[in-house]
Amino acid sequence: MDWGNVTTEDLIEALREVDWSSPPRPLSEFFSRFTVPRSYAKWNSRLKCNLYYYRTNYFIMIVVILGLGFLRRPLAIVAALLTALCTAFLNDSFAGTFSEKITRTVRQFSPHLAAKMRPPLTPVIRGRPSAKRAIHICGRPRWVFVLVFSTVSFILWFVSCGMLTVLWAFAVGLLVTLLHASFRTPNLKARLNTFREEFRAVWRNYSEL
Repeated sequence: MDWGNVTTEDLIEALREVDWSSPPRPLSEFFSRFTVPRSYAKWNSRLKCNLYYYRTNYFIMIVVILGLGFLRRPLAIVAALLTALCTAFLNDSFAGTFSEKITRTVRQFSPHLAAKMRPPLTPVIRGRPSAKRAIHICGRPRWVFVLVFSTVSFILWFVSCGMLTVLWAFAVGLLVTLLHASFRTPNLKARLNTFREEFRAVWRNYSEL
């Protein structure tokens, strides 16, 4: 697949909708081969391919770097976790899985309360949903949880005085991610696996091979 033809908007949309429950790639593969891209087009294609293929590795790496920067700030650690959770809620797959697991746990103690946590039904016309189904978490619109978690995390950032620390740690994490994605040579497995098994699953109307 020529990743140079994939726009940045498409990549962001794919990262938002793709299933993030897949385990990270092995470290032996993650740090196996590095080369300098020969042109801007090669670098652009490599960057998008690696960002998508190693997305779980990059996410864990950024979280670890943030955690190391907050060893002496417990409130900042909680704020970082809430911020990460708030960001994860923007992913459709994570939001749906999180809501389902919480509902199942609540059902063990209160089936009546779990019934109220079910998402509303989408009207069906002629066998098809009348509109794109909105994402709900525990029976409430997703934006409610995003707003609450982001507000609480902002307050904790302010109280812990860790905003400057998180900016530095986040900048370092993004820089390391950018460097790795730029110089890690995509292997054949990454190109085929990313396109056939994952990327086309996000875009059903994407061009066929």
